[in-house]
Amino acid sequence: MLAGTVAADPVQRRMPSGDEVTELRLSVPEAGRRLLPLPVAAWHATVGARTVDGIAKGDAVLVHGHLVRRFYRSGAGARSLTEVVATGIKKLEQPAA
Repeated sequence: MLAGTVAADPVQRRMPSGDEVTELRLSVPEAGRRLLPLPVAAWHATVGARTVDGIAKGDAVLVHGHLVRRFYRSGAGARSLTEVVATGIKKLEQPAA
């Protein structure tokens, strides 16, 4: 479980298989007040498209999921990506100013 702030506008993608995913960049506070940027993949078949529809840059969210490391090849050679695959996302209420 991670709590953090959405650091960039979410990006929705449709895969060649027809599956849809929303990619988020989450800033999570780490010990020492440093912000750790984490990519989050929210597959619509798992979390539901409506769950991520109202999420935007700057929103505080709670993400349930697991860490996955993927390997792939690009023009630069073999690469890897570590991301959180969300099983649930909840937008947190902003405190009243």
